[in-house]
Amino acid sequence: MNTHMSTMKWLIRRELWEHKGAFVYAPLAVAAALVLLLGGGFLYALATTGALHFQANGQQVITIEGVPPEMYAKAAAIAASSYLAITAPLFLVLPVVVFFYCLAALHDERRDRSILFWKSLPMSDQETVLSKAAVALVVAPLLTVAIGIATSLVLLVLGLLASAVKGVNLIAPVLANANFYLSPLYLLSFLPLYIVWALPTVGWLLLVSSWARSKVFLWAVGVPVIALALLAWFDFLVGRFSGLSLNVKWFGEEVVARILGGLMPGIWFGEVNGRALAEQNAGLDGPMLIGLSYGTLTSPAVWIAAAAGCAMIYGAIRLRRWRDEG
Repeated sequence: MNTHMSTMKWLIRRELWEHKGAFVYAPLAVAAALVLLLGGGFLYALATTGALHFQANGQQVITIEGVPPEMYAKAAAIAASSYLAITAPLFLVLPVVVFFYCLAALHDERRDRSILFWKSLPMSDQETVLSKAAVALVVAPLLTVAIGIATSLVLLVLGLLASAVKGVNLIAPVLANANFYLSPLYLLSFLPLYIVWALPTVGWLLLVSSWARSKVFLWAVGVPVIALALLAWFDFLVGRFSGLSLNVKWFGEEVVARILGGLMPGIWFGEVNGRALAEQNAGLDGPMLIGLSYGTLTSPAVWIAAAAGCAMIYGAIRLRRWRDEG
């Protein structure tokens, strides 16, 4: 057991070392751009916004132009609960990086013949493929979350310091708000949900990567899209002559969307009641979002898709055992 865990750790480190640019440098570049553009823009906006001095109940009050003092508490609550949302672009980079990583994971080692070297080492095909799946499902999201939290805190500090300089000190209200400390935990709590929803996509991409000789992207995307197009055409013909329907919409949503779009963080919100999400008016309600999100796991379709993803990962393991030609 210890040997197996040690091998998995070594394999995961190998993947991170070989793909450091995708998993580390790419999100860091996006984070740096966010700090420079959003942080700089925010500071500039505050620097060019005047402060108003007026009397309220006999006391002098300082406020940012256009914002009444009673809005300060609400502004602090929104900042404390929603500051992580500003790094949303990082979580748009994640699915792109993981998508192409999975496509190349097993194909490239056959193309450059490095599979012969890796097969000579004391590690099984199961350990090799599972390490790649673990990087895609766990390690890459965790790295993105860590970089996102750090970036959000930098931007939040810049905003709070800038507003304090203008005479609006929100530092204490934000630090006193429990959501400031709980928001990173709320974000991390979505990881198991992300794994379940991403399994079909990761399994499909690894399966294609294990058998496709070339043009892996076209195989991975083309097969389900062409299948959907053919089914729609056949449904048109059947409907025209017999009046029956093949439910193409179900195939598109439950098959094609799941195997191609499962890596997108928050894809499960498509199954959530939109009215409940729209009712949030004071920042992000973490517990409510978590409850609504995990409520999607009551659907059998989610677990069937996850099981299919596991089956495809197993298929990738079996294929790697003999498909080592270039």
